[in-house]
Amino acid sequence: MTRPLEQCTAIVTGATRGVGRGVAVELAAQGAVVYVTGRTLREGDSRWPGSLESTIAEAEALGGRIVGLVCDHRDDEQVRAVFDRVRAEQDRLDLLVNNAFLIPDDMDPNAPFWETGLDCWDDMHTIGARSAYVGTWHAAPIMIAQGRGLIANVSSQGARYYTLHPAYGAAKAALDRLTRDCGHELAPHGVATVSVWPSFVTTERMLALDAEAWQLDLDGAESPRFTGRGIAALLLDPDLMQKTGRVFTTRWLAETYGFRDVDGRLPDGAPDPGDPGPLLLPD
Repeated sequence: MTRPLEQCTAIVTGATRGVGRGVAVELAAQGAVVYVTGRTLREGDSRWPGSLESTIAEAEALGGRIVGLVCDHRDDEQVRAVFDRVRAEQDRLDLLVNNAFLIPDDMDPNAPFWETGLDCWDDMHTIGARSAYVGTWHAAPIMIAQGRGLIANVSSQGARYYTLHPAYGAAKAALDRLTRDCGHELAPHGVATVSVWPSFVTTERMLALDAEAWQLDLDGAESPRFTGRGIAALLLDPDLMQKTGRVFTTRWLAETYGFRDVDGRLPDGAPDPGDPGPLLLPD
């Protein structure tokens, strides 16, 4: 059976669990060679379920291929080594998914920002906005040389609507700004950038939380692989460059490209991000 992404190489950051894992598994199931990063190699190494080994196993069960690389995105040299390895082994990079994002384990969802430590800001901006910038910085020269590529930033409605914590919202807004501005500079080279907003996702961490304390309503939630289906559809879109620099919800992608979640449903989706319109590029 021919798989639509068989000729593609992708990197997905932060793929031991959650959306990153779902994206990586979906891309691999569609035929891409997927390199994934994370800090947890084996189950039990973290308080949360999920690991690089289990992500690889899930993809292999679907006939996919994933290469797991232990990487702490606070360490620029470890990140550089990831891109160097992909370049050496594949000599191409079709897709980068900047998903890595650190929400502190001890964050109290009911505490106002002035009662949370200042390291909360540092955590979510270092592994979040900064790590996405570093990944994009490494991916850009590879993709420019090819004359094509897609960089997808996994963002959130928190970029525009209050969600969780001001530091979270600022970090997600920074991702959307990176999408817009990096897209402006990369578009003349045939490289696209997008932000993708999932809605509530049935991640391992989300399911382990106290739904009442965190005010979670998962009835219309989406699976982690739903975001992967949207990103795959974008990568295959012959008119991708018309969408560069913009923000898309996973539901909008599903309605536009005609796919559904793994259980056949169409999840509720995040609120409309608004559309600033296509990039205005210099002549």
